[in-house]
Amino acid sequence: MAELRPSKRAREDDTGGVSETEEQSSRRAPVVVFAHGAGGNSSHEWMVRWKELLASATNAVEVFTFDYPYCANGKRGPPPKAEKLVDSHIAEIEKAVEKHSGHPLVLIGKSMGSRVSCMVAGKKDTKVAAVVCLGYPLKGAKGPLRDTTLLELQAPVLFVQGSKDNMCPLNELEKVRKKMTVKNDLHVVEGGDHSLKQSKRVDGMTQDDAERSALDHIQRFLVEVLDDVP
Repeated sequence: MAELRPSKRAREDDTGGVSETEEQSSRRAPVVVFAHGAGGNSSHEWMVRWKELLASATNAVEVFTFDYPYCANGKRGPPPKAEKLVDSHIAEIEKAVEKHSGHPLVLIGKSMGSRVSCMVAGKKDTKVAAVVCLGYPLKGAKGPLRDTTLLELQAPVLFVQGSKDNMCPLNELEKVRKKMTVKNDLHVVEGGDHSLKQSKRVDGMTQDDAERSALDHIQRFLVEVLDDVP
């Protein structure tokens, strides 16, 4: 993966000088809160692996993971409605922001965790610099599209979706994206399922290649978005 390029503020100005100090640049490193999906908590192998990958791709000061109350401390059972997880999610964000005050906040989530992240970022009193959705569940097993949360978003968002993800038909997502009022972007993992996993190599790309491409897109997106954060 390429090194994280410096922000516009950190590059040379017209006189050849540097317009941002190293200290100022380091303060722009985001604090990331990474939320799990309904199929496993923060200790799930997928979450542990992606936490490490995201730490590098985002240049984060720290990547925080946590367990929603319904599955914390060894609890088992189906998750409640996503709306009921917002308060506990915000509580975890507050801990992260308190520890790394002054750093931009980036919310990342897998599936259900991405939906709750978007709900949090839709609140006007929550200062979220960006959201990254890893497999956004636009369509549930039953019922209409769950697009209201996306239309209420107050922060830029990047969708990372598998092309074979039945929970997020790309043609339906495209329609929603056109109606959204915030900056939004999409990276498609060709042949990927809801967990971005390919069933076979696609166009010569291995699973590692596909994930590296997704992480590179996440990196570019955050560099651009965080460059605009005051």
